[in-house]
Amino acid sequence: MVKIETFAVEQWMDKYEVTAKYNTAETCAASISIDDLRALSEDKTTDPLGQLQSTKLTYGAIRGSDKLRETLANLYSAKTPTPLPKDNVLIAAGAIQANFLALYTLCGPGDHVICHYPTYQQLYSVPASLGAEVSLWKSKEANGWQLDIEELKGMIRPNTKLIIINNPQNPTGAIIPRETLENLIDVARESSLTIFADEVYRPLFHNISPADPQFPPSLLSLGYERTVVTGSISKAYSLAGLRVGWIASRSRSIIEACASSRDYTTISVGQIDDAIASFALAPECIHNLLKRNIELARTNLAILEKFIEEHRWACGWVKPRAGTTAFVRFTKLGKPINDVVFCERLQERTGVMLVPGSLCFGAGEEFQGYVRIGYVCETEVLEKALDALRSFMEDDYEEVPVLKKARVPQQ
Repeated sequence: MVKIETFAVEQWMDKYEVTAKYNTAETCAASISIDDLRALSEDKTTDPLGQLQSTKLTYGAIRGSDKLRETLANLYSAKTPTPLPKDNVLIAAGAIQANFLALYTLCGPGDHVICHYPTYQQLYSVPASLGAEVSLWKSKEANGWQLDIEELKGMIRPNTKLIIINNPQNPTGAIIPRETLENLIDVARESSLTIFADEVYRPLFHNISPADPQFPPSLLSLGYERTVVTGSISKAYSLAGLRVGWIASRSRSIIEACASSRDYTTISVGQIDDAIASFALAPECIHNLLKRNIELARTNLAILEKFIEEHRWACGWVKPRAGTTAFVRFTKLGKPINDVVFCERLQERTGVMLVPGSLCFGAGEEFQGYVRIGYVCETEVLEKALDALRSFMEDDYEEVPVLKKARVPQQ
């Protein structure tokens, strides 16, 4: 294994989130308690913890309980001609472990990997650490953070093995629409390539309707066997503390290989985590939970959009369509600000936590001036954070240095 790069965004979160007064860097929809979960559920007789009071806390079901895997398989089987068997789902300790296991299993030395970009650093740094050569398939702000299929075709090599996408996308909140996904599968099928989709922000779609022809289905629903997706209970379902994620694939051989890889990491997910996740994703609860989070996302996005419009002299964005994050570009007189200094001073002086784009989502001059804002926190937290940010823009923004070399993309 090659030395792995420092995981910049996680290092930043670890350094600042404990001391932040207003954490608008968080990527999970506002967290809830088990009591909140029970209140949301239409099942008023089941206690997700009560049934475990007399259960011996062994490792439990190694691949995840039948109930949880069946629940997830049913979710992936909706509106598809071929149901997904529960044995094609593997439970993991969060999406971060699910991603690592999938990447560890699917690529290695001598392989060429193509990765959607910008995205969560794990998706391109882990393949590189495993000895694969990684090419970045760049979405562009000027094109609404969309991907170019023709560009992808020119990137494929004889040793290309894997295409990685993130849908919805972190940090931009953009989606890869249905047509692009279908074209992507056509390209992958022609060269017998595997597609891996990190779908951890699915199904938190708040700015596109399921009736829209470009609404993106899960990659698993599009009929190509060499697909694998990951998800988790953390982002769209507000339960990051459970540490429950999963890998699902139309290919049973991929699941078996990932299960074999996992033998060297965590043996299983805890029975308590599994049971609460099963309760949350059950039909009696999941719809109300998602309704709560989609409404929260819409409310908060409107609040953030008002701030952006008030400060067009300093910032711009492509409005997110899904997920929990926005990628906002800050400038002064047409030049990008030093986003790291901006985020550091903002937290020091106001307690508002944001994530600097150039440090955590790019290298060199790529995303200078960009910050990631996690806006699906409690509405009160966002409102107070933006009030503090308004004051900072009036009183302290002039002191933030600019970066003279980079050019601001044209809109």
